[in-house]
Amino acid sequence: MPGAEIHDDHVLTKASEDYLEAIYRLSLHDQVADGTVRSVDVAEQLGVSKASVNKALSTLKETGMVEQSRYGRVTLTSRGRDYAALVWRAHRALRLFLETDLGVDPDVADREACLMEHVLSEDTMGRLIGYLERQGLRIPE
Repeated sequence: MPGAEIHDDHVLTKASEDYLEAIYRLSLHDQVADGTVRSVDVAEQLGVSKASVNKALSTLKETGMVEQSRYGRVTLTSRGRDYAALVWRAHRALRLFLETDLGVDPDVADREACLMEHVLSEDTMGRLIGYLERQGLRIPE
């Protein structure tokens, strides 16, 4: 997988990964053609203050994961996009596994997948995704 070396090292904290994932998800579903995201939308999605988002963005900029325009809109770098895509895919795969194989309530599965996505290695995630695919399941978008 592209950028796999980033995920194995977990170069970001859980909190930074959550911010990066939120930016990624918003950039996928936002109607802005250039893929930029407003920090206020990140704050709203994560239920945090704009000040918290600004602090997280400083960290993400330092690690080369995001860029921010002078108008405040945030864009993922290619490295940030690769990393965020891995975190989001791990989240969806874990949620699917918890719901379908273990019968966990969807809301609980979503919350717990968010916790688990930050600690599993690339190898373990690859094995889980392979298992799901062998079961005929497709990871939802």
